[in-house]
Amino acid sequence: MPRGKRAVREAGSGAGGAAAAGGGPGAGGAFGTPAAGGGVAVAAPPFLLRPIPPPKSVVVPLPPAVLPAAGLAGVAGALLLPVDRPGVGWLLCGLAVAGAVVVADRRSRGGSAGALTWRNGGWAALALALLAVGTVRASGWLFVLCVLAAVVAGSLAVVGERTVHSVLYDMLAVPIEAVRAVPWVGRGAGRFASRRDGVARRIALAVLAAAGLVGVFVPLLASADAAFAAVVSAVVPELSVATLVRWCSVFAVVTLVVAGACYFLAAPAPRASADRPHRTKYGLEWTVPLVVLLVVFGVFVGVRLVVLFGGTEYVLRTGNLTSAEYARGGFWQLCAVTVLTLAIVAAALRWAPDATKADRLRQRLLLGTLSALTLVLVGSALSRMWTYQEAYGFTVLRLLVEVCELWFGAVFVLVLAALVRLRPAWLPRAAIGTAAAALLALAVLDPERLIADANLDRAAAGKPLDDRYLAGFSADVVPVVSARLPEPLRTCVLRRVLRDDTPDGWPAWNLSRSAARDVRFGPVTGCR
Repeated sequence: MPRGKRAVREAGSGAGGAAAAGGGPGAGGAFGTPAAGGGVAVAAPPFLLRPIPPPKSVVVPLPPAVLPAAGLAGVAGALLLPVDRPGVGWLLCGLAVAGAVVVADRRSRGGSAGALTWRNGGWAALALALLAVGTVRASGWLFVLCVLAAVVAGSLAVVGERTVHSVLYDMLAVPIEAVRAVPWVGRGAGRFASRRDGVARRIALAVLAAAGLVGVFVPLLASADAAFAAVVSAVVPELSVATLVRWCSVFAVVTLVVAGACYFLAAPAPRASADRPHRTKYGLEWTVPLVVLLVVFGVFVGVRLVVLFGGTEYVLRTGNLTSAEYARGGFWQLCAVTVLTLAIVAAALRWAPDATKADRLRQRLLLGTLSALTLVLVGSALSRMWTYQEAYGFTVLRLLVEVCELWFGAVFVLVLAALVRLRPAWLPRAAIGTAAAALLALAVLDPERLIADANLDRAAAGKPLDDRYLAGFSADVVPVVSARLPEPLRTCVLRRVLRDDTPDGWPAWNLSRSAARDVRFGPVTGCR
């Protein structure tokens, strides 16, 4: 008898024996239930005894186009990325990464249309626009925020539509998959190196031969012509141990970023279904708290209207506060209220019942009124912060919290739009997109110039000017300081702003730093 049939017959006899020992098919047992045909249906094994599925890096093959695309992007990143300052090289590196991912994805699919759509292209364009901020703005804190936002936008560009994972995974998909892709790339590189046709050895020899020729002929030609030597010195940085370590580190990071994006696209996460999530059956536990919160907000807004129309002096007099102290004492509390209200609205949109027409009407009415009242709180918080800044000066932190509060207001406007059809699945990505757009708009407005202008306006009105704080800014403030500060304070502030300025290689070229180097200093005097 063939081995397969013998195994099936033995399994059947074993099942029959177990059924007989248990008192027949009707008896049932701990591991079996009566089957329709009189046999016993064996239950699935316990979870801990189930076989562990192989990891994704073993099951999914590495497409041949991934390794060269990731390697070329890594080389471009190592040569172009100025890790210590904003510069045009960040944008060029982003373009190299985006191009490598698109080409590798298309080549992996045989030239057919890949998984990338216009939504992916929109997020990719937003990520590149954020990286382009380093070309025109020299502010370090602003560019760090732009790079972080570009990482999030780039991850959403790869992910595309919603997945079954949370939005937090979608925001960090590329960094997460880059770590997971390490064994995937390692196995693929090992198979490529062990090919019988010796293509890996031929590529290595070609690269070494090209590097040797460049190493011999470029120094000879540079010593023969001064103009060519100037071009070489401008393009090629001075080689040192620190430079080689930086090149290797950037090469590894950029290569893994491209590999992580290709790893996700090779086997994407399942898409989220359009079905509504599980919701509670009864609305009482949502209605009562929301109504109470609406009453509290309504009373607060009423009090604010009284203060707005003539009650400010009474509040300040009874509280023994100045106008600035009154503004400072309420801003952070209103910010906390805004964040908590946003969490409550998100939870209600996610879990509150909306099966019947009455449920949907109640949800629109309560959440819409709550969002509208919260917009009033946002306006109150912004007016308080403006009053405080008028009294004590404008700073980066105060500007950032104002922008963040404005973003909260924009999110509540999006919530009001989502309540029209009660389909909030698009809200998380829309909120992320508005945050990145707000950061990009802030970069266009040049925040350090805005702060410097506002503080100089206060000084012109007779209020004190903190020139030490002004001197801590980047080269973005040089045009304002040069045009508006009188001597000798102008030269003192400009020298402190540019004290750490060093020449840029062409990948680190920046418009603000380049323009600031043309400024002329006044006579040197005693500076604090």
